[in-house]
Amino acid sequence: MRELIPGVNVTDINDIDSKSRREFVKKALSGSALMLLVYAPGAAALHGRGTGWKQMSTEHRYAYVIDIHACIGWGGCIRACKQENHVPDNMFRTWLERYVITEDGEVYVDSPDGGLKGFPPLNDEIQSKTSISFFVPKMCNHCEHPPCVQVCPVGATFKSPEGFVLIDHAHCIGCAYCVQACPYGARFYNTEIGKSDKCSWCYHRVQDGKSPVCVEACPTGARKFGDLLDPDSDVAKILAGRQWAVLKPEVFTSPTCFYISLPHEVV
Repeated sequence: MRELIPGVNVTDINDIDSKSRREFVKKALSGSALMLLVYAPGAAALHGRGTGWKQMSTEHRYAYVIDIHACIGWGGCIRACKQENHVPDNMFRTWLERYVITEDGEVYVDSPDGGLKGFPPLNDEIQSKTSISFFVPKMCNHCEHPPCVQVCPVGATFKSPEGFVLIDHAHCIGCAYCVQACPYGARFYNTEIGKSDKCSWCYHRVQDGKSPVCVEACPTGARKFGDLLDPDSDVAKILAGRQWAVLKPEVFTSPTCFYISLPHEVV
């Protein structure tokens, strides 16, 4: 994991003339130069672990909450996502990981076919020394400071006013710079359309007043989605009253996908 240099000045890719833009992005995608380009702490951002949410001054501010203790690794969420969003085989907008921690502190992680069909039983050797095991759903974190937006040379990746990080496939040139820039491995190159792809939190459904399809498919309520500016929404109540965490707080992207009961072993 690369370390962030505190207080570093951030270069805005939009200030670079069009002739040198592509060369600049190529250099930025290698080594520590990427950090200069994409990671900038924000005063209104949330980092690390905590309770409570600072409301943003927009009409809507959506967030996603995942309760690790409630996830059973069934895989219905993955199947629903693939059907709703026409995700190609062997590619995933959301996926499940199984973490197994042994009594001596060893950590095993697997994700067979993204958790699409659930998980097979642990083998006898690992089962005999298992201390705890759990499932972790993952997807695009729809960051406050998304690296993918800043490295896109044509502006195809962008943030909506509600905070969704989206891809305009009509303008995407398939360079996959955003795929490389995402610290969560949440983007992929969709070979069927020749474009970058990822979870959109089912933006088309949210616009119609529905929840993301994976939320509706979850049989245990492990996945929650809603408007943080609505005090009666599930996510607003959960984040106001429970301890939460985000993935990779050290990269300062300020995710808006929050986890409840997230063990420190999760990466």
